[in-house]
Parts: sequence; structure tokens; C-alpha cells
Amino acid sequence: TTFIAVAVVLGVIGYRVFHLEGRAPIAADVTATLPAGAKVLSSAVGDGRIVLTVEIAGAIELRSFDLNTLKPLGRVRLAP
Repeated sequence: TTFIAVAVVLGVIGYRVFHLEGRAPIAADVTATLPAGAKVLSSAVGDGRIVLTVEIAGAIELRSFDLNTLKPLGRVRLAP
């Protein structure tokens, strides 16, 4: 019984390793341009998005990107 349980676990792990269908392709190098003097304060990943917190000329701006394609989704400017 133990041998069968171990074989099933190894089979499931092997299946998941060799069948990577439905996953996002590995992204190529992407360059995001920021204004001169901009400073990236933090970054966060969640819910299929990457959010950067950027300081530009004393104002804070949130820029969000799609996690799979790395295309810009939007930005929010927080005035001081």
C-alpha cells in the first residue's frame, strides 16, 4: 500500500513537471520608461498584476502592469 501511494505521488509530480500547458510563456526583456528623476519606491505582485510605486517630482504614482503580458494597465497619481 505504501509503495502504491509513493508511486501515485511521484506520478502526479512528474505529470505536473512535464505538462506545463496553460502557463504563461516566459517573458522577454521588457523596458519600462520612467521620467527623468523618477524613483521606484516599492513593487507588489498579486491578482495577476504587478504594481510599482514611483515618486516623480515629489508626487507618488502607482503604475500597474499585467503579470502575463507585462503591458501597462493603468496609473494613479497621488497629489501631495
